[in-house]
This record gives sequence, C-alpha cells and structure tokens, in this order.
Amino acid sequence: MITFRDPKQQERYEELHKQEEEELVRVLSARYGVSSVTLSSATVNTDALKLVPEEEARKAGVAPFSLLGKKVKVAVLSPHTNEVKSIVKDLSRRGYEPDIVMVSHNSIEQAWALYPEISRAEETEAGVFDISGTQLESISSDIAKISDITATVGSITEGGSRNKVTRILEALLGGAIAIDASDVHFEPEESGARVRIRVDGVLVDTARLNTDVYAFILSRVKLLSGLKLNVTKNSQDGRFSIRLHDRNIEIRASVIPEEHGESIVLRLLDPTSLGLAFDDLGIDPALFDVIKREISRPNGLILTTGPTGSGKTTSLYAFLKHVHRSEVKIITIENPIEYHLDGITQTQTNTKEGYTFAQGLKTALRQDPDVIMVGEIRDSDTAQTALNAAFTGHLVFSTLHTNNAAGVIPRLVNLGVNPKLISSGLNLSLAQRLVRRVCPHCRRPYEPTEEEKTLMEGIIERFNTKRGTRETLGGHTLYEAHTAVDNTCAECGGLGYKGRIGVYEGILTDESTERVVLSDMLTEREIRKASKEQGIPTMAEDGIVNKVLQGLTSLSELRRVVDLDES
Repeated sequence: MITFRDPKQQERYEELHKQEEEELVRVLSARYGVSSVTLSSATVNTDALKLVPEEEARKAGVAPFSLLGKKVKVAVLSPHTNEVKSIVKDLSRRGYEPDIVMVSHNSIEQAWALYPEISRAEETEAGVFDISGTQLESISSDIAKISDITATVGSITEGGSRNKVTRILEALLGGAIAIDASDVHFEPEESGARVRIRVDGVLVDTARLNTDVYAFILSRVKLLSGLKLNVTKNSQDGRFSIRLHDRNIEIRASVIPEEHGESIVLRLLDPTSLGLAFDDLGIDPALFDVIKREISRPNGLILTTGPTGSGKTTSLYAFLKHVHRSEVKIITIENPIEYHLDGITQTQTNTKEGYTFAQGLKTALRQDPDVIMVGEIRDSDTAQTALNAAFTGHLVFSTLHTNNAAGVIPRLVNLGVNPKLISSGLNLSLAQRLVRRVCPHCRRPYEPTEEEKTLMEGIIERFNTKRGTRETLGGHTLYEAHTAVDNTCAECGGLGYKGRIGVYEGILTDESTERVVLSDMLTEREIRKASKEQGIPTMAEDGIVNKVLQGLTSLSELRRVVDLDES
C-alpha cells in the first residue's frame, strides 16, 4: 500500500482503499450468487461469534455475526473454500441454519477484534446480574460506609479470584445499595479508572481500578445492559436489573467515549425510594396547602422546575400517588420510565419512532384520562398541547427547565405559547432543590460570621413580612456537619450528612401575576413582586427558616444549592 507523509492524505487514501474493497466485494458477491454486507455498519452478535472459535474463524476467513433463533449469518471472505464448507457443515450438524454473506477484509477484522471482548465477558458469569437477598445481607454487614466499599474492592483487586469482575461489581453495586447511593461512576484515566459513588447528591471517591480490570468491567456492563461491544466511538444507553429477595432494582447504564476510553455511569433506581408520601416531602406549610388544593382540582397545569437530581420525579410521583384512586385514570409519558406504579398507565417516548412527548400527550388524550404526567416540556408543541389539555378538563403535571418558579412563565412565552393561554391554563409554578440533612448523631453547633448573620436576618425579615410572623435568628442553634477525617460516626458513615430534604418555592397564577403575564412588563422580577402577597416563601426563605434554623441542614449546604443572595 502507498504511504504518504501527510497523515490526512494517508487517512484519505486508506479510506478510498476500503471503499474500493467494499465495492469489489459487492461485485464478487453478485457473481457468486450470495449477498454482501459491511460489518462496520452492522451489529455483531457476540453469541453468534462464539459459535466458531477464533483460531478456526481466522484460518477459514469467517465470522458468524448474527443469530436469530437457529438462523445464523456467517460473514466470509470467499464462499467456496473447503474451510468455509467445513464450518457451514458443522453448523448445520449442530442444528443451525447458516446463511453465507461476503465481506471485505476490513469488515471481518472488525468482527474478529471482538474475540478478546468475548473472552473478558466469559470470565464473568453471563446473564442477569443476580445479587440474592443472602448476598446483599452479607455485603451490607461488611459495608456501612464508602471506606468499607473502598477496602472491599481493594482486597478483591489484589486477590487472584477467577470471578474478580463479578465480585467487584457485587461490592460496588451491593455497597451502593447498602448506603443508599444513587449512582456509580467509572471514569477511565491515563492509567486505570477512577470509581466514584454519588451519595445524597455528592460524588465521593471510592476506588481505583487498573486498566485490565476496568476493561473486563466495561465488557461485563455492556453485555448486561444489552449494549454493542464493538461500538466504542458513540454513546450508548441500556439497562439491567439486580434481583433482591424483596424487590428488583433497575440499573440504567450510560456509556460514553472520552479521552482515555469509555466512561460508565450506572444509575440505581430503587422502587422503595418512591415510598416518600406527599406529606413527607418537607414542603413549607403555606405552600403545602396551596399544592394540596391545586392537585385536587379537576383541571389545570402544574409545573415543577429544578436541575437534574433535584427531586422533581419524586415530587411528581408523590403528587400522582396522592390523587390516585380507583375512579381516576392516570397516564404518564416519560423518558425513560424510571419507576413502575401499580394502577397507572405509563408510556415511554421513542424519538426514533416519532413518539415524542408532544405526540405521546396527544395520543394520551384519546385515552380519556383524568390526570396526565408529561416527563418534560422542552418545545412549543408539547407546551401548547399540555395547556390545551388543561383547558379541556385534564389535570396535567410536568417539568420545565428554569432556575426558579418565577422563570416558568417567561420560559413558556419564549417557547412561543400565547400569554393569554398561560394565564388561563397554568395553575401553579414550583421550583425545588435537594439539600443534605446534617447527621443528627455527629453534627456540631455552628456560630455564623457577622456577614452570614446579616444575610440570614435579611432573609428572615422577608419571610416575616410575607407571613406576618416574628421569626428571629436568636434562640436557634445552627449546626454544621462533622466532615473531618476523624469522623467515625456509624450512622452517616463519617460523611457528616445522612439523607436529603427538599427546599421549595411556588407561585400561583392569580389575578396579580396574571396582570403581569398580560402586560409588557413580563420578567421574572415583576412576577416575583406580584406574588409576594401570596405568602409563599422563596427557596432561600424556606431553606433558612424551615431547614437551617430547625437544625435539619447546614448553612453551607444550603448555599451549595440555593442562591441566598437572590432577592
């Protein structure tokens, strides 16, 4: 082959050479009376590839790549060699129905490159990842905090067990479940990979894996999640289950290419986390009464906002559970369906098939529902349809991307929705964040600085003005989390925090806000001013008065997720 000094010219030449080879294969396949395929654009089924050992496949110039029942497609370089005939005969003898297709050398090399991945996968047990109740109890007894997971993974890595990958995944996933973590992150680096576990919304360094071990884990996760082993340059999403004695935990897997390989995030969806009742969300009493009244109405649109991981899904499901009765028809349109609720019709969007949130909402309306939950409003069509549904006797719950409750209406207008439609159809705008609870067993009293006192007193004053109360900073003991390295608290695992609680705000679409919506002064600031008479605290006010002063969280934690300087 010709070699160029310019890498771009060389790359272009090699690409043209591959195209010529593919074209030649198409011509020859027609002459031989067989079909042809380009494996770079086809999925290679590893179960099919395993039907012929690597050494035998390379010698014969074959690669089984598709298996449907007993029908197996076999890629070959030349269809009439004795080696190919022998393999076809052997497959037939074993009960398979071989279908020969011609491929280029480049295509078949891509299939052969997957044999090492198969070896890695076979070193672990194939199938659904099964942690029995007994196994989990064993893991839980040894793992009570992040450092226990670190020690367990370290001891397994240093050992020589043949099932090392399975045991590492058991320790990471079983440990994550034991400490109520939400997800596990595998991040490849120049040498090896870093593992971090998210607990109460914060990532914590957990373990380090060498390059070889991480390669096995990547293959294992891909197989479990139904992902393609041969796709390494594009993102992939899949899922698998962990079976426990009393429940199934869904694991959503996301794999993306990055500088040093492929990064994995495994999100744990535990159905027991939805056990939080509407009354237990931690909502301010004034806002709680408003929400309770609004979700009991027969129609209207209720929107909640907040970043990823702010608890929007938990809140929406709590609302649904509160209004769910045998005589109420509820339909959800989600992407994906994270938790399954009995007695509720749940559907999942599929953009490839044209089933979007807007299309799903239009379809759901034909099912005569009373309540509809739309996972997210992200375009004008979905927003218009949701508001029209609210006008026609349906109660609609959904989410929107804004920073606060006051930003909901301007965002809808930016999406092209008529302000008159908004003022008539939108009942309530909500915003929320999740803050970590300070561990009550190891928390420490905290004396705020003069600057912090001034900040809090201003927020408390605004709260009192809205509510007619006389709340003060004095008389309350503030707490901070014990986050020093010497913290050995068994309750929080030495993290200083245990569990989370919501911080909320809301704005009703009443006469005051409606006047702003229909005026030329439609801004977040004007909507916030118009809503002050509603007596509903902002997230800053809710966080300071109802959470920090009550010793539920620390001032530093609240400032981490809520802008306290925003008026």
